Amino acid sequence: MSELRWNPQLKEWVIVAAHRQDRTHKPPAEFCPLCPTLPGAFPTEVPAETYEIVVFENKFPSLRQPPLPVEVEGSDLYQTAPAEGICEVVLYSPRHDGSLADESVEHICNLIEVWTDRYLELGQQPNVQYVYIFENKGEPIGVTLSHPHGQIYAFPFIPPTIERELQSALEHKGSTGRCLYCDILQEEKEDGVRIVAENELFMAFVPFFARYPFEVHIYAKNHVGSLAEFSTEAKESLAQLLKDVLVKYDQLFGFTLPYIMALHQAPTKGDYPHYHFHIEFYPRHRAANKLKYLAGVESGMGTFITDMSPEDQAAKLRGEHKEEQ
Repeated sequence: MSELRWNPQLKEWVIVAAHRQDRTHKPPAEFCPLCPTLPGAFPTEVPAETYEIVVFENKFPSLRQPPLPVEVEGSDLYQTAPAEGICEVVLYSPRHDGSLADESVEHICNLIEVWTDRYLELGQQPNVQYVYIFENKGEPIGVTLSHPHGQIYAFPFIPPTIERELQSALEHKGSTGRCLYCDILQEEKEDGVRIVAENELFMAFVPFFARYPFEVHIYAKNHVGSLAEFSTEAKESLAQLLKDVLVKYDQLFGFTLPYIMALHQAPTKGDYPHYHFHIEFYPRHRAANKLKYLAGVESGMGTFITDMSPEDQAAKLRGEHKEEQ
């Protein structure tokens, strides 16, 4: 089964993808489907002895092109729709161990070129409304394949989080004449205490309103809506700052930090001059041996409770305070 079901109380789509129960789950390293295929060894998803960066369609996709027929007929209240779209896997490196933090700035810049290519190509598909580029890293996030990789979902709708951001940005533009994200950037710059790293074109900071422990946002200093608007210099600058942030994450507790990395950019259909490209990181460790769980208040009400101040989080990421072990 693979279909969309409408939640009338929250006014958002839920993807039902029952076939994903059978997807590959934590295989041993010698049977990793994301490693290169070596002579005489286990055949993987990559029929080559090595590679730099690889993109291919997910073998267990939540969205399909063309979609499967809807199995459950909807009603006026309980609407259903085909789960149309594309799900891709992006392999960062042929090495099974390690992470994106281990890669060179040049390699990360090449990855940004790949992201840009996929954003543009997938966005041209007639029924694709939003291209979401992200990475799930580490077992606390729920990762079932440890090989360094990210994913891309080409949605047939604009996801709820982006819908809310677009609406907030539009309202702010209407009331002030300014970009919401440019104003956030300016406020963080003036406060200064939550900045983690920056260069000429990008700034990384723990936002004033951080929800997750050690949540970091990376904002473009210039007002751009998506990767498609980036110059070569901007891609190189973003690669440098990404590397810096990822290394700081791994230095925080002395191990490679699990996180979700989410690229927020404009939808691929329509005009959104009020929107602003940024990247958000959602780690789960609030200490070296303590995880942040989304429990009753977060999961039940959608209201986050943070266990430490964003200012203290930023200081720890800058290396100014030794974190408890």
